[in-house]
Amino acid sequence: MPAYIIARVSVTDWDKYNEYIKVTPEIIAKFGGRFIVRGGETVTLEGPEEKWRIVVVEFPDLEKAKEFYYSPEYTDAKKIREGAALAQFVALEGID
Repeated sequence: MPAYIIARVSVTDWDKYNEYIKVTPEIIAKFGGRFIVRGGETVTLEGPEEKWRIVVVEFPDLEKAKEFYYSPEYTDAKKIREGAALAQFVALEGID
């Protein structure tokens, strides 16, 4: 069953964050992932206004999503993001 990582990101340093953006697609692909949403216009339809950048990545299953997040490659990418953004990442199973 597919799984998703949903990230909410508040970018504080776009120059540094853009370096992080450059390295993540290849790492995500290595674990069978693909971007579903990568920033873009956000419209809050209910509740408090969403001001953070939203990213959604689909993986073949929850295990692959966790393998990606805890991989040495992504651990290195997270170091690039340090000091450039505040983030929340949630992994969850999808439905068949």
